[in-house]
Amino acid sequence: MADQRGHVDPDFDLMQRVASNDETAVGELYDRFSSLVYRLAYQSMPTRAEADDAVQEVFVRLWKTAGRYDPKRAALVTWVMLISRRHLVDKLRRKRARLKTASLDEAPQAGAPDPSLEESGMERDERYAALMQRIESLPELQRTVVVRAYLGGQTLRQIGEELNTPLGTIKSALSRALVRLRERSSEELA
Repeated sequence: MADQRGHVDPDFDLMQRVASNDETAVGELYDRFSSLVYRLAYQSMPTRAEADDAVQEVFVRLWKTAGRYDPKRAALVTWVMLISRRHLVDKLRRKRARLKTASLDEAPQAGAPDPSLEESGMERDERYAALMQRIESLPELQRTVVVRAYLGGQTLRQIGEELNTPLGTIKSALSRALVRLRERSSEELA
C-alpha cells in the first residue's frame, strides 16, 4: 500500500510477503514480535508449555491472516497484539469449556461427598456474590470499567474507545474503583 508520494508502508509490505509464504518475511515477523507475543501468552496461560504452544499458534494465525492486514485500520503492533489476545482468550475459553464438560461427564463417586470440598465451593460462591455486590455499588463509570476490564477481558483503550471517553479518565476510574473495592473488603473483614 503506497502513500501519496508513492512510498510503500514497510509493515504492509512485510505482511504481503508473509501472506505470499516468504520464509524470510515470516522470520522477520517472528523476530520482531515473538518476545511481545510470548510475554502476553506467558501472563495469560497457566503453564510455560501452554504459553509456548500458544505463541506458535498465534504466529500460524498471523501467517494465515497476513493478507487481511490494513495499515489504515491499525499499526502492525496493534494488529499483532489484537490477534494474539483474541487467540489466547479463545484458547482459555475452550479449555474452560473442556474442563466443565469433563466434570459433567465424570461419574459420581460412591460414598458421601467430601464436606471440605462443598464448603470451599460454597465459600467461593459467597465471596463471588459479595464481590459482585461491591462492584454493583460503584459509581456507573467505575462499575462499567471494572466489569469490562476484568470480566469482559477488554483493554482500557478498547473501553475508552467504546465509551468515547479519554484513556486517562478510564485509567483513573479503574484505579478509584480498585481502591474502593479494597477499602470495602477491608471494612467487611474488620
